[in-house]
Amino acid sequence: MHENFLAKNQSLVAKAIDYQHGDFEPSHSHGCSQLIHALSGVVQVTTHHGVWMVPPGRGVWLPANVTHSLRFIGGVQARTLFVDSLARADLPDQCQVVQVSPLLRELILASFSVPENYAVGGRDERIIELILDELRLLPILPLHLPEPRDTQLLAICQQIQQDLSAAWELEEIAANMGISGRTLSRRFQRETGLRFSDWIRRAKILSAMNGLALGQSVLDVALELGYDSPSAFSAMFRRTLGVSPSEYFSSAARAAETAESLS
Repeated sequence: MHENFLAKNQSLVAKAIDYQHGDFEPSHSHGCSQLIHALSGVVQVTTHHGVWMVPPGRGVWLPANVTHSLRFIGGVQARTLFVDSLARADLPDQCQVVQVSPLLRELILASFSVPENYAVGGRDERIIELILDELRLLPILPLHLPEPRDTQLLAICQQIQQDLSAAWELEEIAANMGISGRTLSRRFQRETGLRFSDWIRRAKILSAMNGLALGQSVLDVALELGYDSPSAFSAMFRRTLGVSPSEYFSSAARAAETAESLS
């Protein structure tokens, strides 16, 4: 299915859609670019390039014509911008999970009151133009899990994801494949753009997002992912995203409450 939500000569349009836990949108695409901003819950975006996990308070940028499916974990309040790909020459051209600044969040909320045929030179036009400027500067977050095209490596990745608590060792996997660890390491990085250990760490982060969004404790999530203690898991989480798991989700909850009160 191919959709385009923009009217003629319209640069962007904002839509507010809420989802229940477990809701799913099958593969589809849009004739325009899209920013999905999750106020609450987690959105899982899947394309043939891999999986992007969007935690609360963050967003995912999807260029025009990219076929994708969506899965919603927890109650998701989504605020979506559909954007004309030609509105700015340097809008992102790849899927990416992004940080949504407080300024952009407020601009998105303000855009809901902008009429389709707004006056040129007025406040409404300035809101739209500033949103388009902000979209060019979205900070990228490491919440994309790339999938290898190599069928052998893809099978290994799927096996790892089914048991993230196991102690996966590159050398042991390589020996089972009949190749050296160095060869496997080169193949893996060439296919995914990540080192083997970094790919596993990112897979654990994305899995943790699911559990935390559903209200699991940091302790339970840490043990499910094979960490000896919640402090070890929190340290890994902080190295990757800059804050602890509890800080990450509590700040997002505050942002969602603020946005809800203003919408």
